[in-house]
Amino acid sequence: MASSKILLITGVSSGFGRALAEEALAAGHKVAGTVRSAQAKRDFESLSASSAFGRILDVTDFDGIDGVVAEIEANIGPIDVLVNNAGYGHEGVLEESPLAEMRRQFDVNVFGAVAMIKAALPFMRARRRGRILNITSMGGLITMPGIAYYCGSKFALEGISESLGKEVAPFGISVTAVAPGSFRTDWAGRSMTRTPRSIPDYDATFDPVRRAREEKSGKQLGDPVKAARAMLALIAADRAPAHLLLGSDALALVRANQATLEDERRAWETLTVSTDG
Repeated sequence: MASSKILLITGVSSGFGRALAEEALAAGHKVAGTVRSAQAKRDFESLSASSAFGRILDVTDFDGIDGVVAEIEANIGPIDVLVNNAGYGHEGVLEESPLAEMRRQFDVNVFGAVAMIKAALPFMRARRRGRILNITSMGGLITMPGIAYYCGSKFALEGISESLGKEVAPFGISVTAVAPGSFRTDWAGRSMTRTPRSIPDYDATFDPVRRAREEKSGKQLGDPVKAARAMLALIAADRAPAHLLLGSDALALVRANQATLEDERRAWETLTVSTDG
């Protein structure tokens, strides 16, 4: 980036959030990062005495978000970039998974992100500038068995991001949904919530998927540091895309899915257009 910026990144304790924060600090930017404990705050602020600012905030504390964002604006400076990174994965067959787990998944991955956006937008809109990056997933563009709640939350954030981008473009604010593929983060490890199995009918479909995901954890193709550098390049670009895939696996899988969808549209086109008046 041509000049130092202030980034507000949710979830900087690990994964993409930590990698992006470290790369941004190394590039000379200031980072306000949300964490969920005093120890995590100390660990984050130890990265830079002058440029790393930890704030204890759970993104599901909807009543507390406005105050934290306003305090950052007042005491650290104008937020140039909001990165909604905080999130987690839920794995479980839909029929087996309690609705409470779906509510929690959407509270963190969707409602938390939207609440952060709503807190930051008034400041960005007043300045007529700003960047918002919402970390979604290739699972917001394609689906796999056993992560219906997760895919649902990321599909929702993809759609919200695109619509929001059209609303705030006149104010000089850009919104990008960043959809990573498989990366060496904790997503499939300690950061994933797994619903216990209970219905044998799903064994043949789902058990191999769960086993393969567990075995692959930590060995994925994607490098989080390279993802962080790609996001910094995105932030520095004059014009930001509405959607950005990260990872060759994401690109291949999304392209294949789009081709399948187009084949299906063609196969059912006659029925589709038959409803016109």
